Amino acid sequence: MQHWHAMAPSQVTEQIAVDPAAGLSETEAAERLQRHGPNRPSAPPGRSVLARFMDQLIQPLVLVLLIAGTVTALLGEWIDAGVIFGVVLINALVGFIQEGKAEAALAALTRAVATEATVLRAGNRRRLDAAELVPGDVVVLASGDKVPADLRLLSSKELQTGEAALTGESLPVQKTVATLAQETVLAERANMAYAGTLVLSGQGIGVTVATGNATETGRISQLIAAAPSLMTPMTRKLADFAQRLLIIILLLAGVTFVVGVLRGESAFAMFMAAVALAVGAIPEGLPAAMTVTLAIGVARMARRRAIIRKLPAVETLGGTTVICSDKTGTLTENAMTVREIWAGGERFVVSGQGYAPSGDIRRDDLPAETSGALRETLLAGVLCNDARLVREGHHWDIVGDPTEAALLVAAQKGGLDPATLQRVLTREDELPFDANRQYMATFNQIEGAAIVHVKGALERLLPACRATLDRHGRERQLDLESVQDAAARMTEAGLRVLALARSALSPGQTLAHDHLTHDLVFLGLIGMIDPPRPHAVAAVRTCHAAGIRVKMITGDHPGTALAIARQLGIAHDHARALTGRELAELDEAELGRVAADTDVFARVEPEQKLRLVKALQANGEVVAMTGDGVNDAPALKQADIGVAMGLGGTDVAKEAADMVLTDDNFATIEAAVEEGRGVYDNLVKFITWTIPTNGGEGLVILAAILAGTTLPITPLQILWINMTTAILLGMMLAFEPTERGIMQRPPRPPTAPLLDRMLLRRIVLVSLLLLAGTFGLFELMLSQGRTLAEARTVATNLFVLVETFYLFNCRSLYRPFWRCGWFNNPWVWVGSAAMLALQLAFTYLPAFQQVFHSAAINAQDWLHIVLFGLFCLLLVEIDKRWQPKSAAR
Repeated sequence: MQHWHAMAPSQVTEQIAVDPAAGLSETEAAERLQRHGPNRPSAPPGRSVLARFMDQLIQPLVLVLLIAGTVTALLGEWIDAGVIFGVVLINALVGFIQEGKAEAALAALTRAVATEATVLRAGNRRRLDAAELVPGDVVVLASGDKVPADLRLLSSKELQTGEAALTGESLPVQKTVATLAQETVLAERANMAYAGTLVLSGQGIGVTVATGNATETGRISQLIAAAPSLMTPMTRKLADFAQRLLIIILLLAGVTFVVGVLRGESAFAMFMAAVALAVGAIPEGLPAAMTVTLAIGVARMARRRAIIRKLPAVETLGGTTVICSDKTGTLTENAMTVREIWAGGERFVVSGQGYAPSGDIRRDDLPAETSGALRETLLAGVLCNDARLVREGHHWDIVGDPTEAALLVAAQKGGLDPATLQRVLTREDELPFDANRQYMATFNQIEGAAIVHVKGALERLLPACRATLDRHGRERQLDLESVQDAAARMTEAGLRVLALARSALSPGQTLAHDHLTHDLVFLGLIGMIDPPRPHAVAAVRTCHAAGIRVKMITGDHPGTALAIARQLGIAHDHARALTGRELAELDEAELGRVAADTDVFARVEPEQKLRLVKALQANGEVVAMTGDGVNDAPALKQADIGVAMGLGGTDVAKEAADMVLTDDNFATIEAAVEEGRGVYDNLVKFITWTIPTNGGEGLVILAAILAGTTLPITPLQILWINMTTAILLGMMLAFEPTERGIMQRPPRPPTAPLLDRMLLRRIVLVSLLLLAGTFGLFELMLSQGRTLAEARTVATNLFVLVETFYLFNCRSLYRPFWRCGWFNNPWVWVGSAAMLALQLAFTYLPAFQQVFHSAAINAQDWLHIVLFGLFCLLLVEIDKRWQPKSAAR
C-alpha cells in the first residue's frame, strides 16, 4: 500500500508518471483506463433470483411447515394443504423481498462517487465523467465540487473539504500540500482529498492516486461486501427451537407407529395415526404469527419515526445489549454552536442549539447587555466572516463554513443583525484564512475609521496584542495569564476556541500581513462545539436504566469526543478516549477487553469501527450500530442491527442499515428498543400459548394409541383447531401493547433460551390439562351412550375453549392477566367472539358437520367445557404466583 501523504508532490508525480503541468495524454489515459478499469466500486457477482428464493425455504421452521403441508396433502385435504403452503409462500416472499442489502449498499456507493470532474489532459482542461478518471489524472477542484477520486494535492488555495461522511470529522478540513508523517491517520491527512467528499471553499489541484475499489470509499465497499448477513437472536433461537421440535415430533410419530404395530394393529392404520400425531404437534401458525407480529412492530415503529427495512430487526432491537453510536450528526446536531464568550474579563454563556437564532447571551444567569468588549467581539465575528444564514420556512441553513455561521448566530442572539452590518459596514479588503498563519483578517470602514478585524488561533494572535478592552469598551493593559486560563478552561470543556482582535489602519495604508504581527487590541474568545441533541442525554440515561451500554465511536478529535460523551452521560469525568492509532496496536484478545471496558473511541477509521463491532459480538454482546456516513456503512452491516440517520445520512449508510430514523434523533432509538422488547414479548407469548395446543393434541393421539382406544379427535379436526385458533386467537397477541416497566428490565442474555423453565413448566401443565380434560370428557360422553361424533365434538370444543381462556393468561406471562387492562387490546375480545361463533357453526351447521364429522351437543356439555376452561384459567394464574420474585417482569 502506497503512503501518498508521506511523499512530496514531486515524488508522487514522478512515481505515477505524469507531468503535473500538462496531465496525461489521451492515449496514456485510455491505456490506464483499460488497465485499472472504471472509477467506480465494483460489486461482487450476486446470487441468482432462484437461489435467493430457495434460501427462504430451507430454514428449519419452514421445513416443519412443508412437512405439515405434505402430510396434510397425503391425507387428501387439499384445501388445508393449500393454506399451509400459502403460509410458506408468504413467508418466503417477505424474506425474498428483504434480501440483498449488500447489493443495494454497493449500488449506493456507486451513486455516491458518480460525478463529473475537471481534468487536465494533454495540456487542456476537460470536463468528463468521473468514471473515466485514471491514476495519474490531474484534477482541478473548486468550491462546490465533489471530489471524484483519491487525490494527492499539488496545490491548495484556501481549500477546505467536508469529510464528516468519510472520517466523522465534524469541522471543515483545511487542506495543505505539505508532506506528512507516514503514520498520520486518515482523518488528519490534510494533503489528501478523498473520493465522495465535498469541497466547501477554495481551490486546489491534485493528482489521482487511486480510483474505484482502490479509493478509501472503494475499500469501504469491499468491507460491506465481506460482512456476513447475520442471523438475529430471535431467528437463531427459532431455528434451534424448530430443529428440536422436528426431532421430537418425528420420534413421537415413530414411537406411535412401532407401538401400534407391535400391538397387532395394521401398518397403514398406524401410519395414519402417526401422521395425525405429527399434524397435531406441528405449530402451523407459528411462522405466520411471527411475520404478523413483526409487521405490527414495524407499523408501530414507523409511527415513532423509525423505519424498519428488515422484519427481524424489530425484535433484535429489543435484545440489544450495546449501542455503538457515531457522534457527528447522530448524538450531536452536526451544527457548530457558540457556547461561551470571554470578553472584557467576563464569562458569558450562550444558549440555544444549531443555526436557529433562538437563545440569548447571559452573564451570571442574567441577560447580558451587548456593549463594550462583548459587542466588539460579536461585531468582529460578523465582519471577519464569509458565511451566510439562510431561512427556509422554519428551518435555518447555512452557506459557507459552519464555524463562521456559528459566529453569525451568536451575534443575532446578542441583538446584532449580521446581514445589515455586513451591508452597511462594507468590506474594503481581506486576507483569507491561511493554514500556515492560522488567521483571517478583513478591513472595513466604520464611522470614518479604517478598522481591521482578525479571527484565528489564540497562539497566533495573542503575541501580537498590545492591549485589550474592558467591559465598557475602553482599552486597558492585557493580562495574558487570564486570557490563557480562560482558553484552557474552554478547551478542557471540549470547546473549539477562536480568538478575535482588531487594529486601526492609518490613512493610505493597505491591509497586509505585516500589520497583524503587532499592535493588535485583543477583543475576546469564543468557544464553540457541535452540541448534543436535546433529547440525547435523556435517551442515553434511559438506555443505561434498561441495562444497555452506549459507546461512542467517532472519527472526530479525542478531546471533543470525550467532552460530548461526558455531557451525554456516556463517559464519567475521569474516563479517557481511546484513539484509532492505539486500537491499531492491539491484537484481537486485547481488543476484546478494551472494547468491553472503554466507552469512547476517537479518530477511528472504518476498518477499526468494524473490528470494534466484531470484538463486542465475540464478547457475546448484541450490538446495535448507529451512523450516518459512508465510513459507518461496514459496521452498520456487520452489527446485529444497523441504524442509519434518514435526514442527514448518506445513501450508503441507509442501504447498509436495518433501520432508518426519519428524524435523525438518537432518542428515537429508545422508543425503538421499547417496541422491540414488546415485539419479543409478544412472540414469546404466542409460542407459550400455541405449544400447549400442539403438545396436548400430540399427547392425546399418543395416549389413545398406547391405550388401544379410539382417537378422541381426528386429524381433520386437529387441522381445524390449529388453523382457526392460530388466526383468530393467537394472532391477537400480536396487538398486545408493551407492558409497564419494560424499559427497567435488563436486556435478555443473548444465550438465554427462547422459553425459560417456568414457561416450559406452564406449557407442560396446560398440555397435561388438555390431555386429561379431553380424555375425561370424551370417555364421559361415550359412557353416557352418546355417539362418537358427539364425543369428538365435545373434545374439539374443549380444546378451543381452553385455548381461549389460556389466551387471557398469556396476555402477561408473569403478572395476573387482569393487570394488563381489560380493554387495552380489544382484538383479544374480537378474536374470542369470532372463534366462539365459528365453533357454533362447527357444531351445529350441517355443512360443517358433514365435512368435519361433528354433531350437535347440549347445554350441559357446554357447561362442562366452560367449567373446565375456567379451572385451567385459574390454575395457570396460581402457577404464576408460585414463580420466584426474581422471575417477575
